[in-house]
Amino acid sequence: MDKWQSAYVAGIIDGEGSITLTKLHSSTDRELLLYVQTLTGGLITNKKNYSPDRHKNSYTLSIKQKKDVFFTLENITPFLSVQNGY
Repeated sequence: MDKWQSAYVAGIIDGEGSITLTKLHSSTDRELLLYVQTLTGGLITNKKNYSPDRHKNSYTLSIKQKKDVFFTLENITPFLSVQNGY
């Protein structure tokens, strides 16, 4: 992952996502998640849309392989605005 890509992914996480071990967050921007997936690995899943007439479809990117998690964290941590839960 290039330095600018690491900063970009960190900005996405700061702005609209999260890094967590248990709770899942979703996004309606599938193309963005597909791009991030090319950098970090992981799997994109569709979330069930119970009100398609009122809500957009949403998706979750889960990175579960230990090597991919550590690779991603090592690359993006220096660029995160919010660190250590503050």
